[in-house]
Amino acid sequence: MVQPSPSYTVALHLEVPASQKAVARLVNTATATGAVVTGVDVAEAGGDTLTVDLTADTRDSKHRGELVARLEEIEGVVVRNVGDSTFLAHVGGKIEVVGTYPIHNRRDLARVYTPGVARVCKAIYDHPERARMLTIKKNTVAVVTDGTAVLGMGDIGPAAAMPVMEGKAVLFKQFGNVDAWPVALDTKDPEEIIAICKAIAPAYGGINLEDIAAPKCFDIEARLREELDIPVFHDDQHGTAIVTLAALINALRIVDKRIEDVRIVLSGVGAAGSAIAKLLMAHGATDIVGYGRDGALSAKDTEGMNEHRKWLAENTNPRQVTGTLKEGLAGADVFIGVSSGNLLEPGDLEVMNEGAIVFAMANPTPEVDPIGAADYATVVATGRSDFPNQINNVLAFPGLFRGLLDTGITEITTELLRAAATGIASVIDEKDLSPVYIIPGAFDTRVAKAVAGAVRKLADRQGLAIP
Repeated sequence: MVQPSPSYTVALHLEVPASQKAVARLVNTATATGAVVTGVDVAEAGGDTLTVDLTADTRDSKHRGELVARLEEIEGVVVRNVGDSTFLAHVGGKIEVVGTYPIHNRRDLARVYTPGVARVCKAIYDHPERARMLTIKKNTVAVVTDGTAVLGMGDIGPAAAMPVMEGKAVLFKQFGNVDAWPVALDTKDPEEIIAICKAIAPAYGGINLEDIAAPKCFDIEARLREELDIPVFHDDQHGTAIVTLAALINALRIVDKRIEDVRIVLSGVGAAGSAIAKLLMAHGATDIVGYGRDGALSAKDTEGMNEHRKWLAENTNPRQVTGTLKEGLAGADVFIGVSSGNLLEPGDLEVMNEGAIVFAMANPTPEVDPIGAADYATVVATGRSDFPNQINNVLAFPGLFRGLLDTGITEITTELLRAAATGIASVIDEKDLSPVYIIPGAFDTRVAKAVAGAVRKLADRQGLAIP
């Protein structure tokens, strides 16, 4: 059963009888439904009644409704208001613009705006490269989406995608001190998306493509990388690949295997799956078999495939394996899932080799139950925060862009992605590694510094940094 989560925290405003017993009964009743009570506060006391604010984590909206109904059944209890803490956190949006130079008087105004600002405009006109130092371009990223591949919901459009883009901007700032701004586009046309990104590029130091459906996301990224002089990064592809490689580097240390020797089963061959396969191969993997809805990808059958899936079919699966995902697990060392939930039963993993590694990263429901998978695999990781070893893109993109903006690197190479992955992996000392600790936590402040540092070292080594 799915556990209660902060994603479904309910905030209840209640009127109850003014007695210790009545308040205790509130908590007992809520707990009996499976809710996790996180706070009980008396908001107002007067006469025979109390006004109480109760907050609790629930499993989903249905569970929240059950909780409210049970509380309403208690004699003397009146539910005055039911609030959803997640929705309350989004009221008015999650980001704002704040000036870095306060304006207190006319002298400040003359510097920040007219007439002084004209001198800076002229300096940039005469020396365009100075825009990177004298405008927000030095530290700002555009988070661009068309809303066609949002989380597990698919094509929900640009307006509905905005909460994700705002959240991404918050993570950029908190973990990498990078300013980011959502750019949600009301078009699905790749050419229009490319044209818009090129048109807005002068204001930004980088572009983070987000939640754009495959296969057009591949072409959009490739074109923008070729035609712009700022870094362009598709997080759904490369962010996922970076953190997956980081986790695999450390997981292989746990089971004492080499990436060159292991057999890897990859469930999901869209944007994330393709990027994962390519990065693992660049790091030494030699035996990856990708599985889509119709089974194993193979060079023997590429009819009807788009060019990106065809490349994967022709450059992976060296043993020309055929058949279903379950059949492909036999003799495998690593399972990586970036597909959909409940594709496998834990018992299906029994045919994997000893010291099996399972990364079931579908969200919110993993490809296989992580608790059950632990009976058959030595290392289990997911994309969820309520299980050990969360493979989370927030470990990659803030530090990566911090390093890119600091160095002025414009080209994101495979070597750069590998450097970021090894930077993440290096945060955990060899002596601290364990089957339930192969990847740092999202709030580990060492991570962004390690990734940014890895980017700077690569830039210095290859002479890429802009003075």
